[in-house]
Amino acid sequence: MDIRTVAKRASVSTATVSRTVNRTSMVTPALARRVWKAVQELGYYPNIQARGLVSGRSRILGLIVSDLTNPFFPEIVQVFESLAVQQQYEILLASTMNDREHMKSSVRRMIERRVEGAAIVTFGMEDILLEDLKLWDVPVVLVDVASTKRSASNIRIDYVTGIRQAVQHLAALRHRNIAFISGPRDLKSAVARQQAFCQSMEEIGLRADPRLIVEGDHTLEGGHFACGGLLSRTRPTAILCSNDLTALGVMRRSYELGIQIPKDLSVIGFDDIRLAQFCLPPLTTVQMSQSELARLAFNGLLAEIERTEPARKAAEYELKTSLVLRKSTSVFGAKNCTSGSGPFRAPVS
Repeated sequence: MDIRTVAKRASVSTATVSRTVNRTSMVTPALARRVWKAVQELGYYPNIQARGLVSGRSRILGLIVSDLTNPFFPEIVQVFESLAVQQQYEILLASTMNDREHMKSSVRRMIERRVEGAAIVTFGMEDILLEDLKLWDVPVVLVDVASTKRSASNIRIDYVTGIRQAVQHLAALRHRNIAFISGPRDLKSAVARQQAFCQSMEEIGLRADPRLIVEGDHTLEGGHFACGGLLSRTRPTAILCSNDLTALGVMRRSYELGIQIPKDLSVIGFDDIRLAQFCLPPLTTVQMSQSELARLAFNGLLAEIERTEPARKAAEYELKTSLVLRKSTSVFGAKNCTSGSGPFRAPVS
């Protein structure tokens, strides 16, 4: 079946069918209705690849994320794809698994499929991906890159605000021995979160004790292991984690050691994944909205694709973070005194 069959059923020209299915503004509403009625009756599906060859546009957007097994990323993918469909784009999804060969393969697939643009949401692994994409003149939006290259837009994450709120919240609950479990130190976003923690501690006159800062790997197992090592050497009254999976690993290890949260140990995560609301106790965490990140990435990429001034300075967008209070923190030394019935947002300091 091809557009000639549809044209015959609708009693219109093949050009009218082509313009209709490509949603141009050159077809009158009455003719368009006839064409779509014939399309539905015949069960016709346009040949996307053929349309791309004729138009010179693939209508495909690339989306590269770090790890789809991390619950932080599926909502980003879902929202990004939903927005793409609304604008009549498809997405080509790639997960790098933080592996160089996976990254190279991801870029190769994007270039081979002639994506019109790519959003790179890998939080610190962009350098390997960016050069090849820019070599082929593919519009790119990055996340959390300190100095973007010309023509590559960037979404800057405001880690400091949310982490400052978390530290001030713990200090207000009389915690002084506050530990921090970071992400991998070769990941730029993990380093930025640790720096925000140290800065926030200094702001309230507390020293970030190096003995209370340990490296994790942003996984459940990493949080479990880091917590065990930390608690075997010292006993913090609160632990702030670089992401929610780490925090969940901390909660599991604490349970195994007979440490009650939040009575004996307060725990705060970062990301606000959906699981944070349903663990026991519900996790206090710094929210970095995945849906808002996806919207910024999609809209920024669309702007990159549509802009016609190659010398224009690269755009920068900002994503704010904020503390969401639930039940995993309490006043130090107080029995059965939780931080509130939450969740609610702490005010920006």
